[in-house]
Amino acid sequence: MYIGQVIGNLWATKKDENLNGLKFLLVRKLNYKGDLTQDMIVAVDSVGAGSGDQVLVVGGSSARHVLGEKRAPVDATIVGIIDTLELEK
Repeated sequence: MYIGQVIGNLWATKKDENLNGLKFLLVRKLNYKGDLTQDMIVAVDSVGAGSGDQVLVVGGSSARHVLGEKRAPVDATIVGIIDTLELEK
């Protein structure tokens, strides 16, 4: 599980049929200081996140489990929108 920030949307008209109806967002990971890194992923949105939102992302089999679709080729799913992030210095 990791945190990131939504930086955009991704649309694909041709894709695996198990991905139909899913919303794809581009997410940049945050480091331990809460700063954006250069690492970017495509994640399926399960909570209605939007551009600029800080989000909680799960990967691997957990990403498919959240969707309830074991056959979907998904390895990252947004499972939460972060309201507040407090980091100790």
